[in-house]
This record gives sequence, C-alpha cells and structure tokens, in this order.
Amino acid sequence: MKAKRWRARTKGDLMIEVWEALDCESVGARELKEIQTVVRREFGAGSVDSPASIARTLADEGAVLRHPEVLNLDTEWRERELSAVISPDELNFSGLAEASASIKKLDTLRRKFEANSERLQLSRLREMTLKLKQDALVVARSKTVERQQQLEAREIAQWLTIWLQSPDVFDDWLSLRQRSPEFIQLTS
Repeated sequence: MKAKRWRARTKGDLMIEVWEALDCESVGARELKEIQTVVRREFGAGSVDSPASIARTLADEGAVLRHPEVLNLDTEWRERELSAVISPDELNFSGLAEASASIKKLDTLRRKFEANSERLQLSRLREMTLKLKQDALVVARSKTVERQQQLEAREIAQWLTIWLQSPDVFDDWLSLRQRSPEFIQLTS
C-alpha cells in the first residue's frame, strides 16, 4: 500500500482504517504485515502490536480471520521480538557475578512481558531459562572442567531454579544465599 495520509488519531483506529483501505474479504499474514508497517510508520517501532493483537482488534470490528496464517505470523513475530530484545551474547553464565547480572536482565524482561500480558513471550523466556539451567547442570556434571567451575555451575543452576519457581523473591533469596556459610566457602 503506497503512503497516504491517514485520518486516525489512535493506533486502534489506524489499524481499522488500514484494514478498510485494504478492502479484503479476510485477514491473514499479508494484511497484518501491512497494518504493522503503517502503524510503525505513523506511530514508531515501539507502538507495533503483535499480529494476534491486531487480528483481535479487527475481529471485534467484524473481520474474518485466516486463523492459521494469523497464528503462524504471530509465532514468528514473537520469536523475532524476543531475539531482538535479548541476544544470547548479552547473557553470561560463566561465573557467579556474570550469572547474577544475566538473571537481572532476564527478570527485567519477565517484568516487561508480565506488564504487557505477553504470555507467549513469557513462555519463551521460561523455555530459554530452562535451557540455560540445563546447560549449567551439564557443566556441573562434567568431568572435564575444574572442580570450582563445577561447583559454580551447580550454584548457578540452583539460582535459575529458584528464579523460575519464585522470580519475585529471587533477589531477597540471593541476598540471603550469598551470606550463607556454604556460599562464602564456595567463593573463597
């Protein structure tokens, strides 16, 4: 769709206006991408909603959805969004200090996703964290790494377990854990 002057003053109204301008019988991937493009151009990149959210808005207005396309596009979009928000290079679990900083980054993302009710993103973040925990357990069990590295990896796996189970209390738990005799012995 070539650039035109839109009348809508709100994002929701713009989505509907673009959909009406597309003059289509049903809405699928192509139409949702076009709406995202126009919203991005008019309101900025941070204002772009997920394909599923746009589809919900349009369905409320009477649009017929091509559900498989909507779901596939939404899944792809969320995966790109998560990888754009945090890359594996930004997370480092090679030591205790690095792990602490990385968990803080994960928690910042978790809070953002919860605030925006982004359940799929929360699920992906949880899956990624479970994988990180499994990676730490592999190092903890490895016979080819030094004993200290094994112990730290076991500790990091425990941290990730606590964060996955009770992220809201993790900071307090970690503070107490770091004052424990066992932890002090581990780090000395």
